[in-house]
This record gives sequence, C-alpha cells and structure tokens, in this order.
Amino acid sequence: MRHLILDMVLTSSSLQHTVAQKPETEVLRVSEIFFSLQGETSRVGLPTIFVRLTGCPLRCGYCDTEYAFYGGESMAISSILEEVSSYEAYNVTVTGGEPLAQKKCLILLKLLCDAGYSVSLETSGAQDISRVDVRVVKVLDVKTPGSGEAKKNRWTNLKYLAQQDELKFVLCDELDYQWAIETIRKRHLDHICPILFSPVYDKLDPALLASWVLRDRLRVRVQIQLHKLLWGEGPGR
Repeated sequence: MRHLILDMVLTSSSLQHTVAQKPETEVLRVSEIFFSLQGETSRVGLPTIFVRLTGCPLRCGYCDTEYAFYGGESMAISSILEEVSSYEAYNVTVTGGEPLAQKKCLILLKLLCDAGYSVSLETSGAQDISRVDVRVVKVLDVKTPGSGEAKKNRWTNLKYLAQQDELKFVLCDELDYQWAIETIRKRHLDHICPILFSPVYDKLDPALLASWVLRDRLRVRVQIQLHKLLWGEGPGR
C-alpha cells in the first residue's frame, strides 16, 4: 500500500512541478538512511525511519553527528522516497547535520507528508522554518551559551511554531539551565509548544537535571537519548 501511495505522489508531483522540480531530478546530499527507534522528543521509543542529510553551518561543542558535516551521497529525492518506503514504517524523521541547510529539503518534507507518513524535522533553529510544510512536526533547537552557537538562534522562527511542535534545549551545565529558564520566561516559550530539556551525553548528569526541574517546578519534559542507552554512540542508531 505504501508503494502505491508513493507512486501516486511521484506522479502527482510530476504534474505539479516544472522539470527542474521533479523529485526524480531534484537531488539532496544524504549522510545515511536507517531504521531505528526514535531516541528523543515526545515520539521516543517509536520505530522510525531516519533520513540524515549532510552538512551543517553550525559547530556546537557537544555535537554527536560530526560525521554528517561532510561526505554522504547525492541522491534524487525520488530515490530517497523509494528507500524510505522499503522499511514499511509510519514515522519518518528528517535530521542532520542541519537538514534545512539544503533548500530542497522542503520538497522532501512535503512529499513525505503527501505519501502519508508522520513526519518530524530536527533543526537547529538557525535556519528559516517559515516554508516548512505545516504537517511536519518541527523539533527546534534553542542553542544555549554552552553550545558556543547561541548567537545563531533565529528568534523570528518562533512565530512559525504550532502546538504540535517542540522546542529543545540541550544543556551542558547549570549555567545553561538557568539561561534556559530565563529564556523561556522572557519569550513566553511555554505558551507556544512543549519544551524539552536534554542533558549533554556524558557531561551533565540526567539525575541532577531532573532534580533541578522538580525543585523549580518547571513545565518541561526531561529527556535522555534512548538510542545511546541501548546502543551507545555511532552512525545508524
């Protein structure tokens, strides 16, 4: 059934777009496509197909996907859709690197939604999200001082978030934690969409972060990276 829907989407796309915009001619640089469990967000634990695009303009100090900065394989969007369909799963996450650094990612997101998938996007928040398909669940990073990239936060993105979306703070230490609290209050972020607090793996003790959140009665979700607990660090997980 999924293959039938995909064929219909590709046919429809061919009618709706110019030759330069057909999924069989549009190309993205892909680091990896794999099937695993979602390790973060409110979708944690769900079997998910991951499409990791190559490249990122940021250099966060705690980045755990530096291997996706370079290399990868150039793939037609139609080929990406076909590989995704081979897993016969429902949830798809497009991630990076920074997926929106490749502008044609917007086409992929739309076609995945058209094909009936439940699609989420993991993005740094430094890229414009205004043109992302409204059906996509956007998981937007808010870069903290500890990341080294806090000046890159594009605050205008906040007006394009909906209740289905999520804001994620990756925290290095207590200074990041206090900065996050102040940012939430100053910008009324808890009135926009759910908020995630994630400790940097092997740097901030998750139990310590949990104790702070409980102490301060915060309206946030504390999350740890399930995939790293199950399999450790490395590509394809």
